[in-house]
Amino acid sequence: MDHLTPLIQHAATGDSDARERLFAAAYPELRKLAHARLRGAGHNTYLATTALVHESYLKLLASPAWRAEDRSAFFAYASNVMRSVIVDAIRARQAERRGGDLQRVTLDTGAAGELPAGETQVLQVHRALEVLGRAEPRLAQVAEMRYFGGYADTEIAQAFGVSTRTVRRDWDKARTLLLALLA
Repeated sequence: MDHLTPLIQHAATGDSDARERLFAAAYPELRKLAHARLRGAGHNTYLATTALVHESYLKLLASPAWRAEDRSAFFAYASNVMRSVIVDAIRARQAERRGGDLQRVTLDTGAAGELPAGETQVLQVHRALEVLGRAEPRLAQVAEMRYFGGYADTEIAQAFGVSTRTVRRDWDKARTLLLALLA
């Protein structure tokens, strides 16, 4: 995967050919990342692994500039983009369930169902990460990389240039704060 860094650097300059070659080269790892994200998002998102990878790629293409300089930063950014695609899909599905633009009619049958726990949990974690990100950006990034990115402590430590022990401490703090925010 060391061959990705030059492609990432060329793609970051806006070279569309480099972006396409990067997508092709990183595709297997992006699929693994997407599969892990969907497994964590619950089974009711209406997104398949391939759809998530392709939607994320389209969102990456629409991004005016990448801040990724190397492989670790690229996959951290891709994880963030996948998170936003999953959250957008869940929000769209919930809006559709609520009728979207249809005229609202109150039913007295009590037949309105609850949202599946997986979708609700993803949105709650997303909101909690946004709050945590405003207070402690690095803690939020560590939590995001673990929860949505499926990264190991060593990979996160490499991405941030810190020790594995620091990542574990950050994760412990982030988990405590997230649990408090979710309660």
